[in-house]
Amino acid sequence: MNENWQLTVHSFSLHAMTTALRRFPHWPRALILAAMVAAMAAIFALDTLTDYAVAAAVFHTAIILVAVRWFSPRVVIGLTALCIVLTLASFALTPAGAYRTGLINMVISILAIAITAYLGLKMVAAQNAAHEARTQLMRITQTTSLGQLTASIAHEVNQPLAAIVTSGNACQRWLAQDPPNLAKAGQALERILGDAQRASDVIARIRSMARGEAPSRQSFDLNDAVREMARLSDAELDRRGVALDLQLAPALQPAWADRVHIQQVLANLLLNAMDAMQGTPAAQRRITVTTQALGQQLVLTVADAGEGLSPLARTHLFDAFWTTKPDGMGLGLNICRHMAEANGGRIWATDREDMRGGTVFHITIACAPATGDRSSTGLRHG
Repeated sequence: MNENWQLTVHSFSLHAMTTALRRFPHWPRALILAAMVAAMAAIFALDTLTDYAVAAAVFHTAIILVAVRWFSPRVVIGLTALCIVLTLASFALTPAGAYRTGLINMVISILAIAITAYLGLKMVAAQNAAHEARTQLMRITQTTSLGQLTASIAHEVNQPLAAIVTSGNACQRWLAQDPPNLAKAGQALERILGDAQRASDVIARIRSMARGEAPSRQSFDLNDAVREMARLSDAELDRRGVALDLQLAPALQPAWADRVHIQQVLANLLLNAMDAMQGTPAAQRRITVTTQALGQQLVLTVADAGEGLSPLARTHLFDAFWTTKPDGMGLGLNICRHMAEANGGRIWATDREDMRGGTVFHITIACAPATGDRSSTGLRHG
């Protein structure tokens, strides 16, 4: 009975505060802060006057969520500390109930307040990182007169930014649950930070390519790079109902290429594979990514279960600004080819050999040379 009553009051208080703030978006921050302090006082009184078994202090998490939306991190930290102090004071002043139960509820409430504040501040930091990536994109597009460069950046950065939005929405849903699903929210925030960093890296690499600079080649584990990109693509794969099958050869030699380039090629191919299977029955939507060694090269393949390529599409597959998608830009595969060739490899497409239909893209990547040879090979375009 007490638990149901707590859930009802918590949901009502959070809904009421959010609705009020949406109705009056231009309220002065001082007025909003005053309303939050009044709500904190009401929660303190409720927690003090009720039995130990009623964990009313957990309602402070609603205060923290609103504070994250309206105030700076310093104010959020101050309000969090105040909520914790009020929780401790309320526990000391509560006149009745099972002391052990009250102690447990107090600890849980404090943990919920602290973790909500931490995740909220992390979400704000991730949003700021995404904003910084967008700002950097705008700065580049304003200073360049190369139309294809501008289109290339917009095409490539759109993927991580779209993933940031998807993960941000998921994070808000997890935090809005009662009680908040903090583990899932934390995973969403990790994806946001990863995608924001990827957007910044993609911009830097495309700008370097436009200047004619050699790729930043390095030795890296191809299988680890594939797994990382698979994790970053999880949200989009789930949204589209696509299964991803990784068939990675063990004990591969290290790859020798620009890791960001190779991951961006893989990201484009995964997105193309998802688009190609829009008309495929849900149970058959599967992408298979494989790695294998072939002499002194590594081969990365991406296979989908779509309709395959028409003769016309096969002819213009890697041409710039040619696309079969109604809303496509025709740049993804063209950029993939330039990135693969800049790193000394190549990319091509074939039909699947298992008679199931679909397309397989193959990318070759050089193996890392001996340590003494890297200084000379690192400067080549390939």
